[in-house]
Amino acid sequence: MASISEPSKAKTPAIRILLVDDHPMVRERLAEIINREKDLAVCAEAADRQGAIEAVQTTQPDLAIIDLALKNSSGLELIKDLHARWPKLLMLVVSMHDELLYAERVLRAGARGYITKQEATRNILLAIRRVLNGNVYLNEKTATTVIARLTSKPQAGDGSIADLLTDRELQVFELTGNGLSTKEIAGQLGIDVKTVETYRVRIKDKLNLQGSSELLQLAIRWMQNR
Repeated sequence: MASISEPSKAKTPAIRILLVDDHPMVRERLAEIINREKDLAVCAEAADRQGAIEAVQTTQPDLAIIDLALKNSSGLELIKDLHARWPKLLMLVVSMHDELLYAERVLRAGARGYITKQEATRNILLAIRRVLNGNVYLNEKTATTVIARLTSKPQAGDGSIADLLTDRELQVFELTGNGLSTKEIAGQLGIDVKTVETYRVRIKDKLNLQGSSELLQLAIRWMQNR
């Protein structure tokens, strides 16, 4: 369930910000930084997909700050869902996930920026204001990489694992590499076991893997080398 709080009173209505993260301490720290600003206010908090949707419906935020790893759900899928329902809602990702790997995916899903949690304490306000001003926020290195990917012509046979897999397939692949069972992956992503098994089959086909053992070994190496 979402935790909702009213923005502080001011002559000019504060910009309303929703925090979506399954770690209360992260939400608390972000709220502390944001609420110091006279024109910004955290209007609600949520730990999962359902709480986030309820909060948007109830508080109508101007901006949602979303983690990719949520309680029993996927932040990336939430971004797609929110963008489809409320296309004018601005979204900024704050996450521990590899920025070079996920930045382009979250932009395609509907978010307007990506900032790592390590960077957030220092630059979160910069990222927020850039997104609110209608721009995209990425750090310089990531922006250069994303632009290069978008403007270059792909060469046959040079696709990496990330390029070959869809958003959901990559999530299943990474969770496999983290040692989660099919049932555990299903619980974390909020899907059923059969769906996870279907994704595993697709991953093996795309990566030319012969069985579950090869899939597991490759997924573990992938996570170790990131």
